[in-house]
Amino acid sequence: MTLPLPTREGVGPSCVGLTPGPWPTIADFLVERFPAIPRTTWAARMAAGTVVDEHGAPVTMTRPHEAPLRVYYYRALDSEVRIPFDEVVLFQDDELVVADKPPFLPVTPTGKYVQESLLVRLKRKLGLDDLAPLHRIDRGTAGLVLFSVRPATRGAYTTLFAQRVVEKRYEAVVHWRTDAPLPAVYRSRLADDAHFMRMREVAGEPNSETGFALREATEDRALLDLSPVTGRKHQLRVHCMALGLPIENDPIYPELLPADSDDFAKPLQLLAKWVAFRDPLSGLARRFESPRALSLK
Repeated sequence: MTLPLPTREGVGPSCVGLTPGPWPTIADFLVERFPAIPRTTWAARMAAGTVVDEHGAPVTMTRPHEAPLRVYYYRALDSEVRIPFDEVVLFQDDELVVADKPPFLPVTPTGKYVQESLLVRLKRKLGLDDLAPLHRIDRGTAGLVLFSVRPATRGAYTTLFAQRVVEKRYEAVVHWRTDAPLPAVYRSRLADDAHFMRMREVAGEPNSETGFALREATEDRALLDLSPVTGRKHQLRVHCMALGLPIENDPIYPELLPADSDDFAKPLQLLAKWVAFRDPLSGLARRFESPRALSLK
């Protein structure tokens, strides 16, 4: 699908669908739909020609509202805090890009992060407008993220993750208790918590599974190898907490810290260390490993 606006500075256009309603103009709909964006900002964007409909026709401040119709625009923030860590491209060919993500950097634009996201940084750096992540890791988690280069072959790789045939290994430094159980495999059912930032365990058929192995321990800290079979949101963090072994420097579990409380000197001690799979196109065995390593020292 060809979008009516090109990628700009690594950011593709956002899209909103117009719905039936009482708005006299498209601008009135947009102002109500996005209350954080002032009418003057929409006026400036429209004057610059960066708000268009699905056919590429300009949207003006006086254009009547009509539904259904898709409107495209560039999402922008007045200012973004620079995440003071850099990503590293570990591998690139015609199909895949493998990047080592630093902590605190989100994989895709979200909330107050647009330019300061791994996807946008890589699009700018590599000049690959069609780049798309094949999976996600949390903003606080460091380590490997795989990207698809070509939309035509993307489905072959996303299927690998959907079918759970990608082997993944994480490292975590946790708060250790010598009396805490450490099963080889832990399963539970995860569901959304009351707060959108968190997940919780609930009764019912397990929908998440993690393998655990102890590598090293002191009296109060331990280095674990974690092998997620499923990929639920915050799965590793919730499973560690459920075992009484919360991950060090976790700002969400067991206690949710206030927003904007990032401490760059205390990153979450969770690392996506390596992934392995058989390439669906070439048939080759692939294995990628982060040069980062966690330690108890």
